[in-house]
Amino acid sequence: MQQKQDNWNIVIKPAPGWLELHLDDLWRYKDLIWMFVKRDFISIYKQTILGPLWFIIQPILTTLMFMVVFAGVAKIPTGGMPSVLFYLSGLTIWNYFSTAFNKISSTFTVNASVFGKVYFPRMVVPLSSVLSNLISFGIQFGLLLIILVYYIATGGYSFHLTSYIFFLPVVLFLMAALALGLGIIVSSMTTKYRDLSFLVAFGVQLLMYGTPIIYPLSFLKGSKYLPIIKANPLTSLVELFRLAMFGTGTFEWNQFLYSVSFTVVSVVIGLIIFNRVEKSFMDTV
Repeated sequence: MQQKQDNWNIVIKPAPGWLELHLDDLWRYKDLIWMFVKRDFISIYKQTILGPLWFIIQPILTTLMFMVVFAGVAKIPTGGMPSVLFYLSGLTIWNYFSTAFNKISSTFTVNASVFGKVYFPRMVVPLSSVLSNLISFGIQFGLLLIILVYYIATGGYSFHLTSYIFFLPVVLFLMAALALGLGIIVSSMTTKYRDLSFLVAFGVQLLMYGTPIIYPLSFLKGSKYLPIIKANPLTSLVELFRLAMFGTGTFEWNQFLYSVSFTVVSVVIGLIIFNRVEKSFMDTV
């Protein structure tokens, strides 16, 4: 009598090589990714009074503080732009990167209890963090557009649409990819070195001042610190974001290609390291 062949959903194989990333599994778990996206967004302000309004209140208060301290007291120029548009645009794109990076960098430590109970591709968690933060970015970007329209309508700012507007999705994609690449590298290292998470949180705060968020890149022209700021891959992306939005900013193709190359290398290295660590992190986390 012929025995019926079983159809298995999971096949156990030998340990894969360094470059066997199995990224196709992410498509199979797309519903889980969407579930994590909703969880990340809802859980942030689930038990707060103002709820998602904090996505608007936070950048507004920070922008007002920057206007008083850097524009009012320090007299740092904003490249001919209204200070509220200058600071809010920088904060909008910066908040997306920093929030996504911080969440991804704690992937293994924060989700250790979940990872230890059930199997699913671990890359689902950092990818969902990148996607969930698009919601908060969209809210803050909408606020930026409303203020921009107000300035145009009242004659407070002369706006000229340029061809750089098409770079907006490119900048956002590169910011997401850079946060993902650097985040999974750090998350892989924090499985053994927990204190690295404290260093990263402090480093991200300092990195904002090494990125043209509170000053335009043109402000550093001729400064000895200009090469250091340009070495930051976020610099050209922030400047390009403002250039695409307002037609004002410093753009250099070689600097932009440097940021793209840095991002690609970070993602590739991050995926390889993450792929190796996820198989044994439960022994060290």
